[in-house]
Amino acid sequence: MNRAIRAAALAAAFAAAVAGGASAAENYRMMTGPQGGSWIPLGGALKDLFEKQVAGVSVQSLPGAGIANVRAIEEGKAELGFGNSISTVDAIAGRAPFEKPHQNVCQVATLYPQYFHVVVPAESPIKSIKDLKGKAITTQPRGNTGELITKQILEVNGIKYEDLKVSFVSYTDSVAQMKDGHAVAFTLGTTAPAGAIMDLAASRDVRVLDLSADLAGMRKLNPGYTLVTIKAGIYPKQAADVKVIGYATHLVASCKMPEATVYGMTKAMAGHVADMARVVKSIEGLDAKMMAQDIGVPLHPGARKFYKEVGAVN
Repeated sequence: MNRAIRAAALAAAFAAAVAGGASAAENYRMMTGPQGGSWIPLGGALKDLFEKQVAGVSVQSLPGAGIANVRAIEEGKAELGFGNSISTVDAIAGRAPFEKPHQNVCQVATLYPQYFHVVVPAESPIKSIKDLKGKAITTQPRGNTGELITKQILEVNGIKYEDLKVSFVSYTDSVAQMKDGHAVAFTLGTTAPAGAIMDLAASRDVRVLDLSADLAGMRKLNPGYTLVTIKAGIYPKQAADVKVIGYATHLVASCKMPEATVYGMTKAMAGHVADMARVVKSIEGLDAKMMAQDIGVPLHPGARKFYKEVGAVN
């Protein structure tokens, strides 16, 4: 009888230990980007990196979009996500398209510059945003940062969505529309070179519009916009540098995530830049100081702890 009681007690203790171990595991949801963009493969790389380098962490990588990702973190539907500096700053401030200030979104790391492309067929007479009025264009689904920038740059030029035909679809579908002539322009915010544009350029010659004239108007809407350069030769038959609207991709997290976990994730990224750069070439040369740059989003305490240790912040 005593043996039976002892065995039962041991079994109960073992079950409790297993249950305790399961509850101690850290499971996180990470929002990435739309199909055909760079955020999905980068999210996969970070999932592998975090699970290998941060003890007890499990990450589920999910498709998303810049604005939607920030909302998901604020609402507790995700713990990690990629964002775009301009729209995340709007979220913190509670500016449109966000309905209220977001208080649960913290900065982990700035990763690389983003380039807002407006792509047209090489032979197209379209030379500027004003020339798009009345035309059919394709952009990302509503809620994606690329779609927001599209709406803003049109409005800076006195054009509303109602003044043209707009498709709100994935990069893959946008490329298909450009290939079959159902759209005369494709707008997207991503890296340079962009895989979707390279795919399109493989079937027809394309041209990226110079957006220098639009910077002043865009900065009135959001001072985080900059002018960045797509170097000559980035795309097939691109003979000269092209100036476009720029901003930055960064990783954000719920401010409620444990400090030690975010510290480990930040340290893992800083120590494995080459692994991330194999997925997104624009990450090459990234260092802790660049990761820690102030973009107007509060640093997560775990990220701040790492950056202070390495002298990237005071």
